[in-house]
Amino acid sequence: MKLLIKNGYIIDVKTGIDGIYDLLVDDDRIAGISKDMDPEGCEIIDAGGKYVLPGLVDAHCHLRDPGFEYKEDIESGTRSAAMGGFTSVACMPNTNPVTDNESVVKYILNKAKREGYVNVYPIGAITKGLKGEELAEIGELKFAGAVAVSDDGNPVKSSSLMKKAMQYASMFDIAVISHCEDTDLAEDGVMNEGFTSTMLGLKGIPAAAEETMVARELILSEYLDIPIHIAHVSTALSVELIRNAKKRGVKVTCETCPHYFSLTDEACMGYDTNAKVNPPLRTDKDVQAVIEGIADDTIDIIATDHAPHHIDEKRVEFSLAASGMVGFETALPLVVTKLVRPGIITMRKLVEKMSLNPAKLLGISKGTLEPGSTADITIVDINAKFTVDPEKFESKSKNSPFAGFELYGQAWGTIVNGKPVVSENILL
Repeated sequence: MKLLIKNGYIIDVKTGIDGIYDLLVDDDRIAGISKDMDPEGCEIIDAGGKYVLPGLVDAHCHLRDPGFEYKEDIESGTRSAAMGGFTSVACMPNTNPVTDNESVVKYILNKAKREGYVNVYPIGAITKGLKGEELAEIGELKFAGAVAVSDDGNPVKSSSLMKKAMQYASMFDIAVISHCEDTDLAEDGVMNEGFTSTMLGLKGIPAAAEETMVARELILSEYLDIPIHIAHVSTALSVELIRNAKKRGVKVTCETCPHYFSLTDEACMGYDTNAKVNPPLRTDKDVQAVIEGIADDTIDIIATDHAPHHIDEKRVEFSLAASGMVGFETALPLVVTKLVRPGIITMRKLVEKMSLNPAKLLGISKGTLEPGSTADITIVDINAKFTVDPEKFESKSKNSPFAGFELYGQAWGTIVNGKPVVSENILL
């Protein structure tokens, strides 16, 4: 099958392409990029007025499969990812059973091959059962197909164990992704500690619960001279700690999520459980610091932390509600609306943070439109406006605090391995 994408504004950071070109896809590969292409026997996609980007890569999501398929499964999750413009997603290991062994990794890969709309890459656990007591067989996970290891949802509380995890993972050249949370400081908090939590009468989580663990990981990385990746950065001091560490040459990368630069803890007013997430939504000062961190490249990656939950797990008292929100179908529009259109970052920077850099972190051959590479492509119209309606999401779960938001930049087209799966904002 040949596809010819015509008249799109192509941005590819790796090759330096930045302008209006035609792009030819032959079977599952990028066959060429040039002006005024007109080969015979092609299906034509007119991308005039739109950006043509390397397929978006999400380095942090939850597909809930195996074990929690009532929230999400690989089929529904990847449908949602495709609608959001993602062509590759990396799913966290807090499944049931935990993704801490070869069998579960293989299960995810095999099911994704049969049912997935996009490429799926499992992330294995750092510790067995996510219990923080004993290292998982990281080498086994890597050879089975895991692209990183993380205990996301739980911190590795023992500094000694995290040190060993980083040393062991480095032997297999696999990234360690740290969920930075001092649970002793967080205690039983349910939202950010501050004015809003006091107004609502809810137990707060201090920013220090994140920042103390960020500092530990930076110290370990500098001491060992081994890379570390910090997940879902949400506070001003976390950004500053990472910025200073990078200046010292520490091998740290980090990510944030769209909700951390789009919302403050005031979204929890009215006890809206859709705004309950971990780490929690912070203050305006933190939001501005995260935005600055994205702009100056302190923050390398924008990930979704797509975390679906059944309505019964959200329609309860705030303190009892599950933490997390769905993110696949709002991530790109929030970046376009909050960062690109106001001129805070360029589309090139968007490609770096949502495609090239996450592919580098995961060690996968994605994030480029270089001829010969896999034809994973996202087409986006940054001027197309829409209103967020979670009931229309492809995800099984609808737990989004962005209902009713007017955003720009919905994915117009998603092509995975040379096959269109979304066209004109419609799942095929």
